[in-house]
Amino acid sequence: MSVITPEMVAAHQLSAAEYDKIVSLLGREPTYTELGIFSVMWSEHCSYKSSRLHLKKLPTRSKLVLCGPGENAGIIDIGDGYAIAFKIESHNHPSFIEPFQGAATGVGGILRDIFTMGARPIAVMDSLRFGPPADPSCGPRNARIVDGVVAGIAHYGNCFGVPTVGGECLFEPSYNGNPLVNVFALGVFKTDEIFYARASGIGNPVIYVGAKTGRDGIHGASMASAEFTEESKQKRPNVQVGDPFMEKLLLEACLEAMKTGAIVGIQDMGAAGLTCSTCEMGSRGGTGIEIELDLVPQRATGMTPYEIMLSESQERMLLVAEKGREEEVFRVFRKWGLDAVTIGQVTDDGILRVRHHGEVVAAIPSRELADEAPLYDRPYTTPLRVAPMEGPEFRSADLGDDLLKLVASGDICSKRWIYEQYDYMVRTNTMAGPGADAAVVRIKETGTSIAMALDGNGRYTSLSPREGAKLAVAECCRNLSVAGALPVAATNCLNFGNPERPEIMGQLVEAIEGMGEACSFFETPITGGNVSLYNETLGEPIFPTPVLGIVGVMKTTAPVTADFKGPDRTILIVGGLGDCDLTRFGGTQYAKVILDRMWGLPPALDMGYEKCMQATVREMVCAGLADSIHDISDGGLAVALAECSFGPTATGAVIDLDSDMRPEFLLFHEGPSRAIISTSKPEAVAAIAARHGVAVVRAGVSMKERLVIRNRGNVLVDLGTRELRKNWGGALAKLLSGAVAH
Repeated sequence: MSVITPEMVAAHQLSAAEYDKIVSLLGREPTYTELGIFSVMWSEHCSYKSSRLHLKKLPTRSKLVLCGPGENAGIIDIGDGYAIAFKIESHNHPSFIEPFQGAATGVGGILRDIFTMGARPIAVMDSLRFGPPADPSCGPRNARIVDGVVAGIAHYGNCFGVPTVGGECLFEPSYNGNPLVNVFALGVFKTDEIFYARASGIGNPVIYVGAKTGRDGIHGASMASAEFTEESKQKRPNVQVGDPFMEKLLLEACLEAMKTGAIVGIQDMGAAGLTCSTCEMGSRGGTGIEIELDLVPQRATGMTPYEIMLSESQERMLLVAEKGREEEVFRVFRKWGLDAVTIGQVTDDGILRVRHHGEVVAAIPSRELADEAPLYDRPYTTPLRVAPMEGPEFRSADLGDDLLKLVASGDICSKRWIYEQYDYMVRTNTMAGPGADAAVVRIKETGTSIAMALDGNGRYTSLSPREGAKLAVAECCRNLSVAGALPVAATNCLNFGNPERPEIMGQLVEAIEGMGEACSFFETPITGGNVSLYNETLGEPIFPTPVLGIVGVMKTTAPVTADFKGPDRTILIVGGLGDCDLTRFGGTQYAKVILDRMWGLPPALDMGYEKCMQATVREMVCAGLADSIHDISDGGLAVALAECSFGPTATGAVIDLDSDMRPEFLLFHEGPSRAIISTSKPEAVAAIAARHGVAVVRAGVSMKERLVIRNRGNVLVDLGTRELRKNWGGALAKLLSGAVAH
């Protein structure tokens, strides 16, 4: 037995106190294999030891929630005997080290989280954050990361056969050394076909299925729980390698095997591989699991117990079957050409017991390993502020030119270069795909459609974590509402820096509390998610970036899109023109792109008014009153109007406003609770808004090929819609190609 030294403990990213707890728990020194097992299961990535205390503040229940946090994915009832499973997870650190495989295996992992519950995946979305492609301090690196990540997502999703239906992509210098790759997946199944990751039935066989185990991904979970240093690029062996064609076979085999009735529990081998699947299934089931590593299918020779237990090779699952029915399971997996072998059994002692060549190399209580990892109430202070409160004095020289620059900026420009690499129509259920305010996928069996949106704003959250998180919830729900869907449940991905720094921990705590308050108010309980900490490089943290994935339900119907359909429709601003002052302007896209500054606080949110506004637009859409509808968010009113002109008819608008706001604020402030609607029945629209107590501004009419915005007779913007679209449409490809060229 190896003697465990302090250097070995430190290399496994365990503190001295954590090691003492291990010794106390075991009543002896751990073996080297046990040290590795504890290091991954007690890592931040697997145990949430810095965030668990605060995650309890989030709402998790409603009458529709069938399964909340604690399982592989959350589940909600959508009626008619059907349910959906959905979740979002991060693959940030692997995607920096190896962009293509890091992103690809992020997709593979979240898909397994869905079908391990028994659901067939029907949609994927991604929320991406990168450093600016043209940042001179990074050369072509950022552009190459973007290219690799997008290619990896496209490769895995397209080959697997699941549509990538939407998402978001933003750029900030804080992500230069630490991109964020958050992937959301959703699946559908009958409510009586749900499976859980629990090992039950003493003596039941534990069956390994799927790909063989290799040396890729060892210590991936631990690597994802540490800051990046100069040596991080040497950690490529920590990044898994995915095979989407193998995963497609695994999906079909698992779903078919589930229908035999022989399977009593199932868990994917995600972060920490065989270690997590065994101890988590035992812990949830209140049982133990004993396995023999000689029986584990291996693609590398001479693998040690440490390597086998910590490998994160992809496309693998662990099943518990009814004793005596193993052959039913094996028959299915043989049909699909996949390994399936009994490697152990369920025991009654609550111990994860690992044998190698007959010798016990690990014996650890499952519950203490999986669910009773160290829990830290880390000190936190006032959140780190990255910008001053006071903003600059400024006056625009040309508001039209400002608008052209904004629509060509990285955050606002068309993301077609990204989503044209995705197959977003496979399975033929996509009703609204990339580029829409919310993606919509129909459920053929029920006449119901599911709307999905991802939202997060690191700029807002860095100015105020609490308010920024609330705004993310509100915008996500608003995007669903303009599609006509009722928001019903959420998943989250919390991307933050080093929680051992009190000011960073303060960001995390306030963001969670703000998110919890908003999710309670908008009745969208959090059914699961992911926490990604230590997103720092050389001590420089990312912007605090909570990302929300919210789902809504609606009747299946042709979606209303954002683009103006033709001239002479009345244009109204539901929610009013909003209000703004200099303090609330510093987090806007205008401040970022035109002024190159950030300051103050994010836009002010009145949640009560926001909820009324959302109910208003849902009713308008469901009543068939909207020819087009689009929420006002990044870039403000002028950008939203420009986006409404980017349809196939290039229809613009002439807008006449009456406001005493400064022109820059009027056009470009990002106050929430607003949407642009075009309609041939403005009186009916106004009546609905009045009933909900929501302001409506009758702003103008649509017209051919020009966008004109006036305030009290003064022309603020007068541009051709084709010129606007040209700036918007090709900007991202130019940004990326220009960065690589230089």
